[in-house]
Amino acid sequence: MTDQNQKRLLLVDGSSYLFRAYHALPPLSTTKGEPTGAIRGVVNMLQKTLQDIQPDYVAIVFDAKGKTFRDDLYAEYKANRPPMPEDLGVQIEPIHDFVRAMGLPLLIKPGVEADDVIGTLAVQAQLHGMKTIISTGDKDMAQLVNDDISLINTMSNSQLDEAGVIEKFGVRPDQIIDYLALIGDTSDNVPGVPKVGPKTAVKWLDQYGTLDAIIDDADSFKGKIGENLRASLDFLPLSRELVTIKTDVELAESPQTLTRGALDLSTLQSLVERFEFSSGVSQFTNNQQVETTTETSITPTSIDNDYQTIMSKSDFNEWLKRLKQAEAFAFDTETDDLDYMKAGIVGVSFAIEEHQAAYVPVGHDYPGAPEQLDREWVMQQLKPLLEDAHAFKIGQHIKYDMDVLGNVGIQLRGVKYDTMLESYVYNSVATRHDMDSLAKKYLGVDTIHFEDVAGKGAKQLTFNEVPLELAAPYAAEDADITLRLHHHLAEKLGEHKMLQQVLDEIEIPLVPVLSRMERTGVLIDCDRLHEQSQQLSDRMLQLEQQSHDIARKSFNLGSTKQLQQVLFDELKLPVIKKTPKGQPSTAEDVLQELANDYELPRLILEFRSLSKLKSTYTDKLPLQVNEHTGRVHTSYHQAVAATGRLSSSSPNLQNIPIRTEEGRRIRQAFVAPQGNVLLAADYSQIELRIMAHLSQDEGLVNAFRHGEDVHKATAAEVFGMSLDEVGSKERRAAKAINFGLIYGMSAFGLSKQLNIGRNEAQQYVDAYFEKYPGVLAFMDRIRKQAAEDGYVETLSGRRLYLPEINARNGMRRQAAERTAINAPMQGTAADIIKRAMISVHHWIEQEQPPVRMIMQVHDELVFEIESSAVDEMGNKINDLMCSAAELSLPLVVGIGVGNNWDEAH
Repeated sequence: MTDQNQKRLLLVDGSSYLFRAYHALPPLSTTKGEPTGAIRGVVNMLQKTLQDIQPDYVAIVFDAKGKTFRDDLYAEYKANRPPMPEDLGVQIEPIHDFVRAMGLPLLIKPGVEADDVIGTLAVQAQLHGMKTIISTGDKDMAQLVNDDISLINTMSNSQLDEAGVIEKFGVRPDQIIDYLALIGDTSDNVPGVPKVGPKTAVKWLDQYGTLDAIIDDADSFKGKIGENLRASLDFLPLSRELVTIKTDVELAESPQTLTRGALDLSTLQSLVERFEFSSGVSQFTNNQQVETTTETSITPTSIDNDYQTIMSKSDFNEWLKRLKQAEAFAFDTETDDLDYMKAGIVGVSFAIEEHQAAYVPVGHDYPGAPEQLDREWVMQQLKPLLEDAHAFKIGQHIKYDMDVLGNVGIQLRGVKYDTMLESYVYNSVATRHDMDSLAKKYLGVDTIHFEDVAGKGAKQLTFNEVPLELAAPYAAEDADITLRLHHHLAEKLGEHKMLQQVLDEIEIPLVPVLSRMERTGVLIDCDRLHEQSQQLSDRMLQLEQQSHDIARKSFNLGSTKQLQQVLFDELKLPVIKKTPKGQPSTAEDVLQELANDYELPRLILEFRSLSKLKSTYTDKLPLQVNEHTGRVHTSYHQAVAATGRLSSSSPNLQNIPIRTEEGRRIRQAFVAPQGNVLLAADYSQIELRIMAHLSQDEGLVNAFRHGEDVHKATAAEVFGMSLDEVGSKERRAAKAINFGLIYGMSAFGLSKQLNIGRNEAQQYVDAYFEKYPGVLAFMDRIRKQAAEDGYVETLSGRRLYLPEINARNGMRRQAAERTAINAPMQGTAADIIKRAMISVHHWIEQEQPPVRMIMQVHDELVFEIESSAVDEMGNKINDLMCSAAELSLPLVVGIGVGNNWDEAH
C-alpha cells in the first residue's frame, strides 16, 4: 500500500513532448510568421500535467545537442532519422525559455539522452523514499517501472504501473530491455532479430525468461527464424546496451533540489506577446507563486461568480426591472434541439454585470424536476423587452436565439453586439469563434462544456433532461461569459475604426436578414427528387457494369483498396502520386489526370460524382423538409469562411453543381409556390470587376466600362487578334487566365487546366501581364504589403490575417501569397452582396412588397415573387444590388426568372 505521505517527483520527457506537440497540432504561427505549434503544445501539456499531478518535486528534461555515448558504441545509431524540421528546431529555445520562466527546473546533459537523466533521477528518488512519475510517450521508459516508478502518457491520459506494462507489452518491466533488443527499434536504427516482432519476443521471453537464456539455447531454434536468431548473436549484446537506459549519470542535481520556483512574469509577458498567446500571462498565474521582484501590474486573481437560479415571479420581476434599466444586457436561450425550427425553449439567461448572471428555467421536465415558472408567462413578460429595438442585446451566435424566439412569436430586435461576430471581424483566422474557444483564448477561462452537464454520445441528454443543479450554472455562465467577451473584444475593435465599421454596418445588420431567410426556407418538390434518385441509381449501375467489363472482374467502386488493386496492380496504370503510407493514390486529382488517357478512371469519377449528389441531395433533401412548412431551412454561417463569405449547412446550398446536367436537375426541385416565380439575381464577374477597380489597370477597366465581353477582350489582347477573330478556344483560354490569376494560379496550373504545355501557358501569362501591367503591379504590391503588415484588406476594411506570409517553408509562404492576392477580391465581393442583402431586407421590411428573399449562394440572391409583380420587383432588386458599392466601373446584375431555380438561370 502506497504511503500517502510519500513525496512525489515528476520527471517530464521534454523531448517526447516536443515531437508529440509538433506532430499533433497544425502548423500554427504568429502574424509575423514565427512557428508556434510546438511551443503552444508543450506549454499546454506541461500545465495540464502539473495541474493533474501536483508534484512535490519536478524537472523538465530535454536531449542535448550533439552525439551521445550510444553514437560511440554504434556509428549507425539513429542514422535513419531525418533531420529535425527547420520550423521545429527554431521553437526549442523558446520552449526552454518558457520552462525557465514558469519556474521549472530544466535539465539538459551533454553526452547522454534525456532518458538517461530521467532514469538516473528516478533511481535516486527511490533510494530517498520518493515516488516518481515519468511523463513520456517513449516505450523504452517501461524498463524503469517498479513499485515506486510509473509512467504517464498525457496524450492518452493513461498511466503504466507494473501490471500496466505487462498488459501493454506482454512482458514484465525487468524484461523490457531484452524485449526491445529482440525486436529492435527502427526509429533509432537499433538492429534486432529479423522477422522477430512483439509476439515472437513475448513468446520467447515467456519461455526462457531472459535474452541470455535465449542466446544460450539459440542452436535449438528451428527454421528460418532460428537462422535469423543465430545470425544476430553478435549484434544482440550491442542492441541490448543501446536500448538500456543509464541510471548512473553524474548530475549536479539531485531529486531533493528539484523544487519549482516562482514565475518570472516579466519574461513570461515578453514571451506571450512575442508568440501571441491570447490569454496573456493569466494562464500561468492560477495558484502559482509570482516572482515579487518583477515589475508588473499583473497579479493572479480569483473572482467568485454570483449566479442566480430564478424560480419565483418576484425574483423574475426584479431581474426584469433591472434588464429594462440596463444600457445593454447579455442574453441567451437554452433549448431542447439544435434544429432552430424544432427547438423548444428550456430556459433563458441574462447578465448585466460581469460575474453576475441569472438563469430562468421553464422547461426542465426530467422525473423529480422542481416546479418552474410557466414558459408562456415568462415569454409574454419578456416579449416587449426582447422586441424593443432600443433595448440593446448582446449575444453569442445570437441568430440562433433569434430563430428560436420566432417559434414562440417573438421577433428579437435591438441586437447590438454578437461576440462570435466581434471575434470573427477582429481576426477571422486566429481561433474558432465558438464560446468555449473564445473564453479560453481571450479570457483564459475554461468554461463548463455542454458535455460536462449532458454527457456524450448516444446517452447524451437533451437540455430539458439535465438536472437544474448542473444546468443552471452552465446556462448562467453562458450569459456571463458573453458579457465579459464583449467587453474584451469591444475594446480591441475600438482600436480599429474600419473593423468596427465592418461589424456595425455589415455583420450585425446582417443577422436579422439571415434569420428571416432561414425561417422562410425554400419550397422543395420531393417527388421530383425521388425520381432523380432512381435515375441516378440506374446510371450508377450502368457505370458499375462498364467498369467491371473494363476490369474483367467485379469490384467495389467505392473501395480504395480494391480500386488500387484494379488500376495499378492489374491494369498497370501509371502511379501519379502515393499516399503517406506508400500506396498508389486514388484521389480526385489523380483520377482526373489518368482520365485524360484511360476510360476506367473517367467512369470512376462520374460514379463518385453521382454517388455524392445522390447521398447529399436527392436522397437527403426530402428528409430535411420541415413537416410543418414543407420547406427546407438551411443555416447560414457568418463566422466560418476566413474571407467573409457566407456558408450554409443542413442543407449546404453552396455546393449544388450548376455546370453539370445532374446538378441543374437538382436545382429544378427548388420550386416556387403557386402564383409565384423564382427570381435569381447574380452579380456578373464581380471578382474580376473588383480586380479592375483595385488594380486600376486601364485596359481591364475600359473593357468593363464599355460593356465588352471581358474574356473576349482579354483573348484579343493576349493573342494579338481583333475581337471578331476571337474564337471559343481563345475565349476559353482567356477566361482561365482571368479567373486563374485571381486565385494565384501559376503557369503550371494553367497548363493543366488548358491541357497545354507549360511553356505555352507561361507565354499566355507573360502576354497577359504585358497587356495588363496594372494587374501585375497590383499583385506585386499586395504581396509586399501582406508581408509587411501580416494581413490584407477588403474595400470595406475587413482584414484577413496571413500567419504564413513570411514562413520559411516556401510552399506555405506561396500559398499565403496566393491567398493575399485573392482575398481582397473574394472578401470585397462578400461584403458587397451582404450590403445588398441588408438593403433589400430593409426595402422589404418597410414597403412590404410581394417579395421574399429565400437564398444566398456565393454572388447570387434568390427570391420568391408574385408572378404579376416580376418586372417591377426585378428592377428594384437590380437597382439595390447595383448600388451596394461604389466602384470605378459599374456593377452588373444578371436577372433570371422561372418556376424553379434552374429555370431562373
